[in-house]
Amino acid sequence: MLLNWLSRRLTAYLSKEISRHSIRTSTWGAMVNTLQPGDVLLVEGNTRISVAIKYLTQSTWSHAALYLGPDAGLGVSDDGEAHVLVEADLEHGIRPLPLCYYRHAHTRICRPVGLSDKDLRTLAEYAFSRLGHQYDMKNVFDLARYLWSTPPVPTRYRHKLLAFGSGDPTRAICSTFIAEGFQQLRYPILPVVKTLSANDPDCADCVHERFRVRHHSLFTPRDFDASPYFRIIKPTIEGEFDYRAIAWEDG
Repeated sequence: MLLNWLSRRLTAYLSKEISRHSIRTSTWGAMVNTLQPGDVLLVEGNTRISVAIKYLTQSTWSHAALYLGPDAGLGVSDDGEAHVLVEADLEHGIRPLPLCYYRHAHTRICRPVGLSDKDLRTLAEYAFSRLGHQYDMKNVFDLARYLWSTPPVPTRYRHKLLAFGSGDPTRAICSTFIAEGFQQLRYPILPVVKTLSANDPDCADCVHERFRVRHHSLFTPRDFDASPYFRIIKPTIEGEFDYRAIAWEDG
């Protein structure tokens, strides 16, 4: 009972928005026309927990959502907007939501390369199976200890602070939920790479690379941005961008 009360109070505190100006990434139309099913949408975020995650990961990005598109069958919002994203939210758990929820946010699109229609169906089925699961509050309690402006944690350990969690398969944070989905496809994000000798007598320096899957609980939003296997998509320049057409204030 006491733990549930503390969880609710902590959730309300961490979910409170902090008044800050966010730089919009692109026009709304460009964003709608650019996103494709399977894309990972990174969000800067402006809540207290966002500040903690950005500090601990030394990154711009505090949140991640999986884009499945208007034909995924995720339903509609109360305003009639099609749900196209699935995310793990601190208060509501894993839920679908419309893209307009992040209409004015600073975002980045990370796109996996070469997914087949079967891969996209597998990803969508995985996301559907997780709807309604709860956010991993154990992870939140771990984060809460580091909300001071200068937490006493060496830089090299900050990334690891987000890898605690409860280990409960029915709970996740935003990035672990998405990472587990891509691991269903064996699609790499930031795998552990081991180099082994090729045992070639004619090539002493030749090696073989072997990949090992990192546990999904070790991933944070920044890892999709840092991954060499996700293409960074910028809606503004995906269309017919012409810098000469910009209306500068000084004429």
